Amino acid sequence: ISTMSRQLISKYISMEKRTEQLLKDPIFPLLIRMSAPNTVAFLINAFVVLAEFWFIGQLGLVPLAAITLAFPAIMLTQQMAFGALGGAVSSSISRSLGANNINRAEKLLWHSLYISSFGALAFFLVFIFFGKWLLVTLGGSGALLEESLKYCLVYLSGGLVVWFSGSLTAALRGMGDMQFPAKLTVICAGIQIFLSSGFILGWFGFPKLGLVGSAWSMIITSSFMAVACVMKLISTKSPVKLKIQKITFEKNLFKDIFSVALPASLSPIFTVGTVLVLTGLIGQFGTSAIAGYGIGSRVEFLLIPIVFSIGTAMTTMVGTNIGADNIDRAERIGVVGASSAGLLSGVIGLILALTPDIWISIFTEDQETLMVTKQYIQILGVCYLFQGLGLSLYFASQGANAMKWPIIITALRFFVFTIAALISVYWLSTGLVGIFYSSAGAMILFGILMVVALKKGAWRK
Repeated sequence: ISTMSRQLISKYISMEKRTEQLLKDPIFPLLIRMSAPNTVAFLINAFVVLAEFWFIGQLGLVPLAAITLAFPAIMLTQQMAFGALGGAVSSSISRSLGANNINRAEKLLWHSLYISSFGALAFFLVFIFFGKWLLVTLGGSGALLEESLKYCLVYLSGGLVVWFSGSLTAALRGMGDMQFPAKLTVICAGIQIFLSSGFILGWFGFPKLGLVGSAWSMIITSSFMAVACVMKLISTKSPVKLKIQKITFEKNLFKDIFSVALPASLSPIFTVGTVLVLTGLIGQFGTSAIAGYGIGSRVEFLLIPIVFSIGTAMTTMVGTNIGADNIDRAERIGVVGASSAGLLSGVIGLILALTPDIWISIFTEDQETLMVTKQYIQILGVCYLFQGLGLSLYFASQGANAMKWPIIITALRFFVFTIAALISVYWLSTGLVGIFYSSAGAMILFGILMVVALKKGAWRK
């Protein structure tokens, strides 16, 4: 047997073993094994985000409010690249491998990069034409508007590497490889915190760029992540390779990715729509209110590592079982995974709600900002259980290629929140508290309806 033949046989056996584990191993231990590496990695990354927010806080209240004003645009970019498209790529590749079609999986890699390129360009152009109008609508003016606008322009000008890193890490997770993306995330977290402290505050002899330094650190870190993923995918150890000879433009492969990505992209749009409404309404109460909301929403990043790591593991597990026509097991994965994500999110939210005075002062000493953050976390923190349930099932639904009900429920959440918040502010005059309660109620509705949809057979239709 030639060396090449031995490598092909070894790769096939390795692939078969990994796929067989996804199809037959006990669900909870398998979920722990697959989600644990990413949980640790994303938790570290979440603390990096909080540390970066602290760096920005050292610049003063205006930069702190400016990053909050820019947050919807950045959040939409990341959720589209890592969530909507990333989840679709994981789903397509895992279903291909579940059907034992490696050739299709390798072609899908290139199609994900085509879509990433278009997405990055589209976002940059849209912001060029409408970005300033959006920031002004959200309450930006003067120095606040200028800081926020510069940050968004720099970040989105390097959006291509953000989109590439999102789709390529998702492809690796779709193959069942959770270790490499997790290790890479930890390495990038260290790089980013070093660059952020340098570019934002001028530490380590770096030029002090202020708020825009945060954008540059993310672009450089994302570039490193994308290059590392490409190197992994062209190596001999990768079960699915990025091969030049597999460059094709096939309608059915675009359709396969878009069948998940297009409906899934509506979820980030509605999510960011919720953030826009929140930011716009809160912006009426002044810079301190915006900054306070910004601190509270950044602390929510502690939930993202848990929900995202469990959710992406569920995407691969569910996708592989759906590809193998094992729907009963896929649904059990949904129940076990959502319960785990919901419980952990609820515990974190409760801890944050019970200890606000301990951690809020780390970010700011402004009393009005402290009060807004405290109100936000004490009202929403106890509802994070439902956020964990709903968001993890959203990721799992991508694996099942069943996005109808998740999108309907996400849209319903947006409209319920918007109507309730507008009534609270303009009719009942409840101020910020009314806005936060409206968000909490919509979050509860989201989690409950996602569980009901799964139980009613949303993945079977």
